[in-house]
Amino acid sequence: MDFFIELPPEVLRKAHELGINQQDIAEKFVTGGGAGGQKINKTASCVMLKHMPTGTIVRCQKHREQSKNRISAYKLLILKIEQQLKGQQSEIAKKIHKIRKQKQKRSKRAKEKILKDKAHKSEIKEQRKSVQP
Repeated sequence: MDFFIELPPEVLRKAHELGINQQDIAEKFVTGGGAGGQKINKTASCVMLKHMPTGTIVRCQKHREQSKNRISAYKLLILKIEQQLKGQQSEIAKKIHKIRKQKQKRSKRAKEKILKDKAHKSEIKEQRKSVQP
């Protein structure tokens, strides 16, 4: 399960768990596009990877250097394959679920509890005020 490029240990571990081999991945270096002008359009710094068994295609153009884009593309490909194979059990899906849960609207019971606590604290504050004769 050795890769030709140096990947972080956690990415290599995921690739090993998912059974991803270097031989199953087709690499292609293409010219980039978008903002950046002539330099982007002339150099082949954009990396395109295709995982043959799943048909997953990833294209990376984050960095100026081809080597950095290559590493980022492999990371992205492995995460994408993990999400396809594991579905809701993948790390990305778990993070998304956690964020959605945090942003979710409070239930009616939770709102009532918060308002009840607020009212109780305001009563305590009222009792602290000094009495005017």
